[in-house]
Amino acid sequence: MATRRPVNPSRRMSESGAAPLSSSLQSRSRSPSYLSIGLIILGVFAVIGYLYRGQGTLGNLRAVSGVEGDFSCTQEVERAIPILKKVYGDSMHKVLHVGPDTCSIVSRLIREEETEAWGVEPYDVEDADLTCKRLVHRGLVRVADLKFPLPYRAKSFSLVIVSDALDYLSPKYLNRTLPELARVSSDGLVIFTGYPRHHKAKGVDKARYGRSIKLRSSTWWIRYFVQMSLEENEAAVKKFEQAAEKTWYKQNCQIFHLKSYQ
Repeated sequence: MATRRPVNPSRRMSESGAAPLSSSLQSRSRSPSYLSIGLIILGVFAVIGYLYRGQGTLGNLRAVSGVEGDFSCTQEVERAIPILKKVYGDSMHKVLHVGPDTCSIVSRLIREEETEAWGVEPYDVEDADLTCKRLVHRGLVRVADLKFPLPYRAKSFSLVIVSDALDYLSPKYLNRTLPELARVSSDGLVIFTGYPRHHKAKGVDKARYGRSIKLRSSTWWIRYFVQMSLEENEAAVKKFEQAAEKTWYKQNCQIFHLKSYQ
């Protein structure tokens, strides 16, 4: 007598038109997996899109990283040069940059068409690279103490750009230096200075610059400019904002556009 094999319950369920329990569970587990993969892919595209919003793709990211700790507005000047050229046009023909690491700015500017550039380095350049020493040798970069009059005649430059230089000066020396910067410019003065919230105090400041950095608020600077009879260049401010918006430029320094003394 033949023995009957037990019936497979899952087979019986499939024959009756219902899905097996194991296959039902597998199908349910697949959907969340596909959903997770889809979310990961969307996240990757979102990150890539965010990075490409910055000028020069990763340029904005590098600038933000510079804010964390050893902050430098000189890097900000380099990023802003294309926008400054759109704003000031012919006034970018003869430019003076004043501030630490001015060799990098002068090197960048002289590569631009129809642009002549000079620089004033407030600190020692003994440890500077060969390119910087060549600029000093050619007379394009001078090492000068900003507490004393600049070695240039009045209105020698169409535009003067300053970065990281005024933050180390006390009000006593600012009263001498700022009028000097305005004196040697004919078409304007652009000042890049750090935001107070960005800087982390470091002992290296005093060791290198002789004084700890003092980052001031925009309110302080505006009052000070008024006190020194320096007017804001409203037309340049508006042009800069419009050009920055078109190029997705995000400024990480305070930038002030001032008129030269008449």
